[in-house]
Amino acid sequence: MGVAGYIARRLLLLIPVIIGVTFITFLISFVFTPDVARAWAGLRASQATLQALALRYHLNDPIYVQYYYYMINLLTGNWGTVPSSGKPVLAEVGLFFPATLELALAAIFITIIIGIPLGVVAAMYHGRNADHAVRLAYLTGYSSPPFFVALLVVYVFGYVLNIFPTQGELSSSLAFPTRITGMVIVDSLLTANWSVFVDAVWHIILPATALALIYFGIISRVTRASMLEVLQKDFIRTSYAKGLGKRAVIIRHALRNALIPTTTVLGLVLGSMLGGAIVIETIFQWPGIGLYATQSIESYDFPAIIGVTVLFALGVVIANLIADIIYAVLDPRIKV
Repeated sequence: MGVAGYIARRLLLLIPVIIGVTFITFLISFVFTPDVARAWAGLRASQATLQALALRYHLNDPIYVQYYYYMINLLTGNWGTVPSSGKPVLAEVGLFFPATLELALAAIFITIIIGIPLGVVAAMYHGRNADHAVRLAYLTGYSSPPFFVALLVVYVFGYVLNIFPTQGELSSSLAFPTRITGMVIVDSLLTANWSVFVDAVWHIILPATALALIYFGIISRVTRASMLEVLQKDFIRTSYAKGLGKRAVIIRHALRNALIPTTTVLGLVLGSMLGGAIVIETIFQWPGIGLYATQSIESYDFPAIIGVTVLFALGVVIANLIADIIYAVLDPRIKV
């Protein structure tokens, strides 16, 4: 069945992963929590509210019954209610998540345009000064704490140079476009609101760059290692023997094959960005799921915290699935 069969198998393999993730979140939220009803209803909930909640979510039933209803509620969108706001968890998560997705996509784009070229340069000049400089750059970025990178970017480009805005996703003087996807840049494009589009792009550059600086080193390192391996292959020497120029050999032949493992890592990086944007969003006051998670922790909104955990886990799973699909398209060896 070729690529279609490969993708179908990957979809089937996601089922036990999702079951495992949901089971872990169930254990945390229903089994390991001393007073489940109090945690889900909030510290100020009355005894009547606690009893109603226990009855609604079958908290007094055996664990396997609780897990059954937990899965049913997840599948039907009943993720609980946020104690501080009284709104459904899924509704609030759906309100904040598009901003995080937009930030992660912008960051992965910056990661690609920075990380892959640097990895190629490091491989082409293996053992030379350019290689050492690239390795120093990506090791510095990868080993630096996210809060330090974010604060450094804010200080340099937001205050010293005063080039980019440092908070929010849109200037206060502009109105948000009609909500279609929840992503301001995409919605402004769909509604042809060009002033909002330019302003939104200007606002996302700094937080997306800060997030990309944390992860670009992984892509550079994998690309460099993969390129070094590919450059030793026989077909590369054959390409040179046929008279192809260095640029054609590197871009058309070596890079395409080297990108196969890089693509897999990109899926992991995107999933990590979705879950690791909490610090970046908090510092830049980006209204995404990371900032929402921070506020939920401060407000002791336990159902919201569990909902965010489930969403982050599903985001990692879906990101890896997308990477597997791209991998199947790039690698012609996948036939069965």
